Formats: sequence, structure tokens, C-alpha cells
Amino acid sequence: MMGQGSENKSSGTSDKFGLQLKGDGKELAELTKTTSNSEASSRLAKDEQQQPTETRETWGRRLEFVLATVGYAVGLGNVWRFPYLCYRSGGGAFLIPYTIMLFLCGIPLLFMEFTVGQFTRLGPVHALAKICPLLKGVGLATVVISYVLSTYYNVLMTWALYYLLHSFTPSMPWQSCNNTWNTAPNCSTGFSGNGTYQESSSQQFFDRKMLEMTSGIEDAGGIRWELFGLLVLAWAIVYFCIFKGVKSTGKVVYFTATFPYFILFALLINNVQLPGAKDGILYFLLPNWSKLLEVKVWVNAAAQIFNSIGISFGSMISLASYNKYNNNILKDTFIVCLANSATSIFAGFVIFSAIGYMAHIHNLPVDNIATDGPGLVFVVYPGVFSTMPVAQLWAPLFFIMLLCLGLDSQFCMVEVAVTFIMDGFGKKVLKIFKWRELVVLAVCCFGFLLGIPHITRGGIYVFQLMDHYTAVVSLMFLAFFEVFAITLIFGVRRLSIMVEKMLGKKPNLFIRICWQFLSPMLVMGILISSIAQYTPARYGKSYMYPLWAEVVGWLISLVSIIWIPLGALHELWTTEGSLRQRLKKSLTPTIDLESVPEKPPAEVIALFTTS
Repeated sequence: MMGQGSENKSSGTSDKFGLQLKGDGKELAELTKTTSNSEASSRLAKDEQQQPTETRETWGRRLEFVLATVGYAVGLGNVWRFPYLCYRSGGGAFLIPYTIMLFLCGIPLLFMEFTVGQFTRLGPVHALAKICPLLKGVGLATVVISYVLSTYYNVLMTWALYYLLHSFTPSMPWQSCNNTWNTAPNCSTGFSGNGTYQESSSQQFFDRKMLEMTSGIEDAGGIRWELFGLLVLAWAIVYFCIFKGVKSTGKVVYFTATFPYFILFALLINNVQLPGAKDGILYFLLPNWSKLLEVKVWVNAAAQIFNSIGISFGSMISLASYNKYNNNILKDTFIVCLANSATSIFAGFVIFSAIGYMAHIHNLPVDNIATDGPGLVFVVYPGVFSTMPVAQLWAPLFFIMLLCLGLDSQFCMVEVAVTFIMDGFGKKVLKIFKWRELVVLAVCCFGFLLGIPHITRGGIYVFQLMDHYTAVVSLMFLAFFEVFAITLIFGVRRLSIMVEKMLGKKPNLFIRICWQFLSPMLVMGILISSIAQYTPARYGKSYMYPLWAEVVGWLISLVSIIWIPLGALHELWTTEGSLRQRLKKSLTPTIDLESVPEKPPAEVIALFTTS
């Protein structure tokens, strides 16, 4: 069970404090140097009578934290984005840059975020404000991008619920062309070749039945009320899973983080026995070594690592902030990263064995069926189920799996916003809402309202536009500034001290070299390459967005990025002194690592662990 208050205090030195606050923090540090423990205790008791403190809740068990972080990292991107990137970027050859980026960026940077979160016991906004005041806007930017992402990510959960409800039928509604939404002349029960204008029946179910898709983003077409109701349900599920904080989330992840693996394993056993499965798997893995000479392949590998693990989204810092002070985050880092990558490869076998089967029964090349984005799981795979034995069993299990994969990630993205509000404005907000549960409800309701444009008849175009400019454009800017603030300004030496105080030893030489040189250089290279190879957003193979929509897309990117310069300007404006003095102060961390004792008196722990 998760404990607060007395339970945290009783843990003794296992809950060592890791943060020196302004004002009281400096006074307390001086006090611990010059007075005895008894004198410090009496002084603190007097202060606490004047200003009561609250302890931060912690995970009930370490396993809950591991499952929550694995569940966040392992999401829908493992099922659709990684397999597609792999076969498009050289098949088995893609695993080389992917593995290199995993060890040079993924593992070191996730360990960095875990360190910051666990040591400071704060969310990304307040933690980064203390690490590098000048770039305090980076923390707020990560909260904004996570929350914006959550508003349309839950739309995917809405689609999964829609398909789940329609899969409990004697025959799958997407397997024939004899429905009211089909356009018979260009509807096919299979997958058409590149030279025809026919659409598959599953594609028409997605476009014409579920979405009732319009011709473009300029035609909203009104709300799809079925999807509206399911979006309400999706947000309700999220709320009831996180409304008690990590108390409730820690229990839910036992199911949501483990159930998808049972389904993937069962699907793989079923799929590899189908005719044509071998061709699909070979297409997925067959190395095309010439692709390794393309810069874009290396950029794709790094971007997939960042997107999949969740670096620079703020979620990992938030989740780690609820850890006990001496939790072994290095071990947790390896578990999360390796589990995420193994799941991606495993999902690739599952998906492409099914695609090979579809190519076999329709006598088409595999690349005519493989597709990117939502189409892979909402068009191709439903089409696969309609031809499989016992489709009524596999289809519901598959969409329940999608719900679990998506909900784990959704929990964490919403929790980032809640953590920010409670860390920064907890007492003021609770005076209005009274209970934390109502704060979470307000966050979920606002996210629901922002998701409504996605469930209009033109909502798929809004969805694709936001996904492109949030998950692709904004993310790499935030990753660069976060790595720059922590590893270069705050410094690897200070970061190593954090690790040493929590784990009893400094990080190894490889991790320190990655922090100091390799990770910042690679992140900068990825950012430059992303800018140089920028392509406008599009939907499908033919629809290009109008100019005004592209402008809106860039404004969506700025919603998160803009907080970085605004935060820097605010810090310089509010700091006293000349411009040089202000800049020097703004680059100086407010965490005094040197004065933090190894074993602080138990009486001071509560003050240092206050949000």
C-alpha cells in the first residue's frame, strides 16, 4: 500500500531528502552544519508550527513504478510506428542505428530524467526551474506538449472502443461491401493494387462508417455523436484510473501493462501458422544495407527512441518524483528501455506475419498492404481478422490490447499536468476544489473539450495535423533544450553527485561520457537534420493541407516551444543586478548539492520532501 505522512517519515534514511529550497533551505543547510541535531530539531519544530508541511506520496511498491514506466513507454507507437519504420528504413539493417541510438541516447537520457525526478521529488516544471532557472520554461513546455498530446491521443482510445463494440457481431461489419456506407463500384473485400482506384471494405468502414470523413480540413462536417459519447467514456476511464494519484494508477498498471503481452504472444502463435506469414516476416527483417548510408534512417531511429521511451515529455520525471529517495533507478532504466525495444521488435513479428498472410490470400506484394499510422491497426488488421479463423475471439482481444497500450501512456501524460498543478499551486487550487480528485476531474474535462475537434467529420485531418506538429516538430526542440539545460548548464558533475547521494556510487564512465558529449551532440544533430529535412504535414498519399492549416500547425508547435524564451525573459527580468549578473544568477542552480548531508536527521526529511 502507498503511504503518506507517517509512513514516509517512518522509512528513515530510505527517504533521504534530495533538494535544497530557497530561503528556508539555505537556512536549514547552515543550521545542520553549525548546530547539533537536537538544536536543529527544536528549531524545525518551531518553524513547522508556523507553517505545516505535507509529505509527497510515493509508490506503494517499486514494481508499480516499473510497470507504470514500462506501460507509458510501451504504447501504440510500438505496434504501428516501429514496424513501419523498420521495413521502410532497411528492414533488419534498421536495427543497427536503432540499437546504437538506444544505448547512446535512450538509456542515458532516461536515466538522466529518472535522476532529476527522484532526487528533487518534483515534476518537470519545478525541477528544471531549480536546475537551470534560465531555462525553466523547458519544464513548462514539456507539460504543455504532454497535455496537448493527451487531448488527441485519447481519440485513438475512442476509435479502439468503437471497433471493440462493433467486433461483437456474428460477422465483422468491415469485411463486406454490402453495407449502407459502402460505395459498391470501388469497394473491394481485399486490398487493391497500386494501379486501381478501389478501396478495401475495411478502409471504407474506417473512412465512411466510423469517421464519416469529409473531403478536407476546411469542411468540419459537424460532430460524430457516437464518437462523442465514446470520447466521454474514454476520459471517464482515464479519470477513474488516476483520480487517487499513484495510489490508483499503481494498482491499474498491474493489468494494463501486462495484459498486452499475453495478447501479442497469443497473436504471434496464431499468425505464424498462417500461409504467407513467412514472407511478411522476411519483408520486415530482410536487411537493405544501402539504407544505412541515408541520414534520414538514423534520424528516424533516434526519433523513434525519443517518441517511444517518452524522453522530453515530462512524464518520466513526474513518475520518478514519486519514488523513494534511494530507489535503484539505474536498474529501472535498463528494464524500461530494453522492455520497450523488445516489445517493438516482438510487435513487428506479430504485425508483419499478419500482413504477409493478407498479401498471400489477395496475391499482392507486401508493400501494397503495409501502411503507416492509424491505418495499420484500424484498417489493415481488422481486414486480417475478417479472414482469420475464430475472428470473433481475436478481434475483441486485439482492441482491448490497444486500449491497454494507449491508456498506460494516457495516464502518464495527464498525470504530468496534475503534478504540475499540485506542485506549483496545490494549496491555492485545493482552496477552490477542496479535493485532489476534483482537480484531476477538471484536468480531464478540459482535455475532453480540447479533443472535440478530432471527433468531427473532418476530425481525422485535425488529428494528423496535430500529430505531425506536436510529436515530430515540437518534440525535438524540447529534447535539445532539456538535454542542454541538464547536462551542459547544470553539468554532469552535479548530476553525478545526485546519483551518488541516492545510490551510493557515481554513474559509470560510459553514462558520464554520453551525458557530457555523445547525447547532446546526437540530439543537436537530430534537430538540425529534422529542420533540414522538414516536410509539410499530409494525410494519406494525396491530401495536402492548405496554407492556413500549415500556419495553424506551426502555431500548435509554438504552444509548447514558446514557453522556453518566455521563461528565460521572465527569469532575467525578475533577477536583480546588471545584465551580466542576471545572466550568471540565472545559470546558477538553486540546488546546493554540496551542503546536503548524507544522512539528514529524520526531523528534516518532511521539509525537504515538500512539493
